[in-house]
Amino acid sequence: MKAVSMSDNGAPGDLSELPQVLIAAFDALRSGAQDRRSAFHTPVFSSLGLDGRPLSRIVVLRAFDPDQRRLRFHTDLRSDKIEQIRHDPRVAITFYDASMKLQIRCDGLAVLHDDDELSTMAWDTSQRMSKICYGTEPAPGNVIEQADAFVLPSDPDSIATGQNNFCAVVTQVTTLEWLWLGHQGHRRARFTWDGNGHAKAVWLVP
Repeated sequence: MKAVSMSDNGAPGDLSELPQVLIAAFDALRSGAQDRRSAFHTPVFSSLGLDGRPLSRIVVLRAFDPDQRRLRFHTDLRSDKIEQIRHDPRVAITFYDASMKLQIRCDGLAVLHDDDELSTMAWDTSQRMSKICYGTEPAPGNVIEQADAFVLPSDPDSIATGQNNFCAVVTQVTTLEWLWLGHQGHRRARFTWDGNGHAKAVWLVP
């Protein structure tokens, strides 16, 4: 299949074929993982609270595997989202690029990776400035008396201990919705995959 080209205003060059739309969506996600300047680099991650409430926050997209439809970001094992995912792994990740007028919404199941080969690789390839965050004391989300009443590690040994709090969160996408807000007419499509990886693609009214 031929990849979809992008016009000067960021609009997909061909909106007529669903397979091409999916290629374009995957290209945008791949770019988001690789390019820090991409708007897709910092999507909104939503999980279900223990009381059933939807909870959302910004995360940093670290990797995307189009063959397995897997998105990866990193978080602190002590954060609230860890318990939420353990309780219910159903999550959603929403991407939006205003310059492209493009939204991609992914639903899927999240898997936590800590103290395994994937988490070790992710930790080893993380920058020092990122590793420092995982040594924060007290843990993220704790109530403190003043805005700066927390401590960050400063020496290599204390920074290294942050690996104990490090977790890679991998979401396998089961549904992807693509929405382009074009001035000549919006376009929207949905792609779903069953347990065997078989895809179904449909156009939707925007």
